[in-house]
Amino acid sequence: MRIQLSVGRKVFLVVNYIFLALLSILCLSPLIHMFALSLSSASAAAAGTVGLWPVEITLAAYKNIVAKPEYARAFFISVQRLVLGTTVSLVLTIITAYPLAKEVKAFQFRTVYAWYFVFTILFGGGLVPWYMTIRQLGLIDSIWALVLPGALAVFNIILLLNFYRGLPKELDESARMDGAGHFRTLWSIVVPLSKPALATVGLFTMVGHWNSWFDGLILMNRSENYPLQTFLQTIVIQRDVRFMNPEDMELMRLISDRTNSAAQIFIASLPILMVYPFLQRFFIKGIVLGSVKE
Repeated sequence: MRIQLSVGRKVFLVVNYIFLALLSILCLSPLIHMFALSLSSASAAAAGTVGLWPVEITLAAYKNIVAKPEYARAFFISVQRLVLGTTVSLVLTIITAYPLAKEVKAFQFRTVYAWYFVFTILFGGGLVPWYMTIRQLGLIDSIWALVLPGALAVFNIILLLNFYRGLPKELDESARMDGAGHFRTLWSIVVPLSKPALATVGLFTMVGHWNSWFDGLILMNRSENYPLQTFLQTIVIQRDVRFMNPEDMELMRLISDRTNSAAQIFIASLPILMVYPFLQRFFIKGIVLGSVKE
């Protein structure tokens, strides 16, 4: 059956689509500008003539960043960190949020543990104790120094436990009647039903790991262990000449800080831009269903 739309409804839809299209272009324009700037010459960038289209197209900025073995090594370390960090974080968040989502009569000290985690949001030990703890554990200059310290984010725990609390209690009761224990119930029933919340938590974790550069700078004594963001920070911001050979010095004359920074931002954004479309359909649902409930 075909529904006839009124004139007012048609006008509203047209205006709404135009508005959303303009809003999308507005949201994408900074990224497009960064891409155009990264492909433009140093003189055009310095003159401020680059808009949404490159001026005097050149790949010098990308050659400066990509054409070196140090970049490939740093990129591999970041990918390794992303995979390990996201996997470890999801597993720890799942097994932590599940018992905290139980009622007090099922888990007697649930409230105590929940407030213990909330306390860590309100009060922190500081940077020096954090660094000393990692150093005493012997994690300095290892990939685990980038993965383990932030593996259990309290915000993600709260998001996931509230999602679990919204699941029907009959599922847990039916599983118990069939002889399933807590681990079987968690991994066979709860986790498969938690795809929206897990996709949201996973996206937050991946973005956090990929964009992080400060921990790599202070936890890695050797520059060959830098993740990508830390490596790019030393090249673009600090201009560390240890990573530059004579060809790089010559190439630096063809680019500017703006074009080099634009290339850095665009390259660093690509992995998340490639992942987000696959998780986007779960993202909003996961945020809404995992929000704090009364």
